[in-house]
Amino acid sequence: MQIPVLNGIYADTTADFRTSYPVNLVPVPKDTGISQGYLRTADGIEQFATVSGLDRGGIVWDGLLYRVCGSDLVSVSSAGVVTVLGDVGMGGQCSFDYSFDRLAVSSGGRLYYWDKMALTQVTDSDLGTVVDHLWIDGYHATTDGEYIVVTELNNPLSVNPLKYGSSEYDPDPIIGVLKIAGELIALNRHSIEFFDNVGGDLFPFQRIDGALITKGVIGTHAKCRFAGSFAFVGGGRNEPISVYLGAGGQAQKIATREVEAVISGYSESQLSQIIVESREHEAHQHLYIHLPDQTLVFDAAGSGATQQPVWFVLRSGVAADQQYCAQNLVYAYGQWIVGDKTAFRLGRMTDATFAQYGEPVGWRFDTSLIYNEGRGAIIKSVELVGTVGRAALGEQPSVFCSYTVDGLTWSQERIRSAGLRGDYAHRMTWHRYGVRFGHWLGLRFRGAGITTLAVPRLEVDLEPLNA
Repeated sequence: MQIPVLNGIYADTTADFRTSYPVNLVPVPKDTGISQGYLRTADGIEQFATVSGLDRGGIVWDGLLYRVCGSDLVSVSSAGVVTVLGDVGMGGQCSFDYSFDRLAVSSGGRLYYWDKMALTQVTDSDLGTVVDHLWIDGYHATTDGEYIVVTELNNPLSVNPLKYGSSEYDPDPIIGVLKIAGELIALNRHSIEFFDNVGGDLFPFQRIDGALITKGVIGTHAKCRFAGSFAFVGGGRNEPISVYLGAGGQAQKIATREVEAVISGYSESQLSQIIVESREHEAHQHLYIHLPDQTLVFDAAGSGATQQPVWFVLRSGVAADQQYCAQNLVYAYGQWIVGDKTAFRLGRMTDATFAQYGEPVGWRFDTSLIYNEGRGAIIKSVELVGTVGRAALGEQPSVFCSYTVDGLTWSQERIRSAGLRGDYAHRMTWHRYGVRFGHWLGLRFRGAGITTLAVPRLEVDLEPLNA
């Protein structure tokens, strides 16, 4: 009997069945001849550069990588050489955008420009506190939470208070701004409004009638461009927080019931600080939602291929129980450069190893429940089909298997080798499994190490019991 592996099922203490998403394993919908899809270990992270503070975001401008680390605006070369350009002060996550001749960075409520020669702060008092910003049609547009503020076309250091704009559908605060297809988008706490550039002597952007989403964003950085449009975490008035894709003036929910259950476990204050970002690579369209202790990832391309939402979880640590260390993914020099949430360093993502900065990482997945129409069965053997024989020199990878008959508690684990280096004929088989169940049963597999692994199929030899 073949058992699906792309996600599993477990039960909780409220007598509810919950979806178990794979941890540090990426679902790949692909017909291999063995199965219609498989799980592969997530990309590892290698050291790229050492910096002077925790990473607060980055961008590529004119072929060069810029980041804010601690209070320093830095450039980072393709060889990982870090050059400090100036001090933008401390604060939380930074926003970045650029015009034809300058890079704009908002840090701690302030706005700075880098023109490749000097770092300059916008000190015009009419600017106010910069919650978020972008560049559009020659303007640097910011928001202070109440108004949309634009700089002067002929002087980006100057702000005319007569040219303030506002988002007026709902009196909720403006959380952030975004630019999609040449339109300025005001992302409020409970609504999203779209603006078009109509020129004029005052505020140059006019709200587009009928272009309104009655859901808002939970935090300034809880949104990003994604899949040709934008994705965000938020909700409308009197609604719980969820994950949406904004397209065509409407919000399409992409969160599953399980994802909403996970998000509901955090306070609104915690969620207001989350970071949402995207990464497109190898036919995947991944949306990263960095929660306080884990990262949820949605695959738009995979969801389209399987016609069901594809999600997985990223964590760090050998037991896969720590906050995922990477964030602020920027594609530069033909690779993905990432910041670190806990250490003063930058990394680069790689599929050559599963390790994170040389340290082993854990993985885990559960299966769908095995049910023999209530008659029970005996599990005679279990075989996990995978890409064995690729272990690093000196590594002896193992896989642990356990089972549950109630969805809450798990049996003692049984260990099998995942194959030494060069042992391509190795089979991960648990012979004489000998587990008898009378109702239903679920399986869990986990491992840890630095070696990459792909799991396309799980086979279970089942002997039905008589009625």
